[in-house]
Amino acid sequence: MSDKVSRPHLHDLYRWERGEYVFEAELIDYIAQPVVSPETPDLTEDPEIPDSWWATLRESLDALSAAEPPRETIRQSWADRVFPEFLGIPAPAITERVTGHADLQWANLTHHPLVILDWERWGAVPFGYDPAMLYVNSLRVPVVAERIRTEFADVLDTPAGQVGEQIALAEMLQAVGRGWYVELAPLLRQRAEEVTGVLPPVSVTGTTAV
Repeated sequence: MSDKVSRPHLHDLYRWERGEYVFEAELIDYIAQPVVSPETPDLTEDPEIPDSWWATLRESLDALSAAEPPRETIRQSWADRVFPEFLGIPAPAITERVTGHADLQWANLTHHPLVILDWERWGAVPFGYDPAMLYVNSLRVPVVAERIRTEFADVLDTPAGQVGEQIALAEMLQAVGRGWYVELAPLLRQRAEEVTGVLPPVSVTGTTAV
């Protein structure tokens, strides 16, 4: 992975295999600076992030997109199951993928200087999925949500980027169905209706695993 990706340095990887079970442990840098949102993945107030932070985020995601992915993180089969239940529409075909972090939310991003944490899920994701996930986790703070749409307009405002945003909304609404994001839920449903033209059904059950 490129050195332009702002992440902790990986010093060593330990792997154990016991029959059908595999265990891994990573030794990485200790990161002293706090994350932007230590209590919740979604944003609840404006963290007043400087322009240099946004530039580093964009540079990191651009560099990451060209890396060789270790896995396919978001599967078409998952989207086919989840979309009708949580968005009320059939899933679109995921035709464009890039390498992404796959869990880009505010509990995984440090305040200035930016370091991106928690790399357990990184792999091939739908185009636009990473910035879309950060965007939908910012809907309670409109000034930050709009900044994300400005910074990543060339990604999010494309047909493939719109699919990435739908994927992010489906995943978040699946989490809502499991009891998460109670205060964010109405904004997620509103945004989903804006994107798809269909008001999402209310569901209290969830379909497992991406």
